Amino acid sequence: MIMRTSAIILIAALAGSTVLFALGAEAPSAKAAEAQQTTKPPASTTKPPATTKPATRKPAPAKLLPPVTEPAMFSCPSMLGEGARDGVAYCDVPIGRGPSEGIIIPFPPHQGPVTVSFSLHNRHTYSEEQTKSNRAYHRYTATIGVLALDNTLLSRFYVQSEFRTAADLVDRITGGSGPGGLKAVAPTGTEPITIVVTEEDAKDGVSILGEKLAVVRMDGSDNFNAPGRPIAVISKVMLEYRPAPPPKPAPTRRK
Repeated sequence: MIMRTSAIILIAALAGSTVLFALGAEAPSAKAAEAQQTTKPPASTTKPPATTKPATRKPAPAKLLPPVTEPAMFSCPSMLGEGARDGVAYCDVPIGRGPSEGIIIPFPPHQGPVTVSFSLHNRHTYSEEQTKSNRAYHRYTATIGVLALDNTLLSRFYVQSEFRTAADLVDRITGGSGPGGLKAVAPTGTEPITIVVTEEDAKDGVSILGEKLAVVRMDGSDNFNAPGRPIAVISKVMLEYRPAPPPKPAPTRRK
């Protein structure tokens, strides 16, 4: 026993071990001893806080202005005149082949769609003699188109009405050479028209143009499609839109 203990102490001394063993204990293996000498404390896994850039503030979107409804400013190639009773302006709708030949309604600066509305009427030549003799019956069907200014057809509309007596007239028109200074031509029948025009359809305005007219009388019928002929009448043209925001002021230059 004394010799075995002395041998263990001698081996430990030769290996340079600084560990003392109790009598009767077995020495650790070489790998365990090496692990005890070379093991390092674990490195810290805590990362330094990341530096964050200050958030850039996005400019606030422009406030939407409230919608506006107002009478439209439009270019009428042939004004029929004003109503004797209601004072409303009536504009002839001619047959044409391009937007420049029609009634042009320009749009003011706006955001989003524009709603165009107007009253569409047929056009009748009044005769007191025919009315008294019960020969004044006419049935009119007028077809018009609403076009973008680049000649794209947006939609078609029509008005159909019958005339028998003066009560079928919407109004008489002033400025004529007939009795009471009235014109013979007058609007008859009314069809309310509304069209919503998006910015993709037409941004700058629209044109109203006549296409064709069918007339049925007691003694026959006629169809008209020759350019330049007035076939219908419009009145009370209105626009509903949201105005565009005012332009931003130009930046001032530093001197």
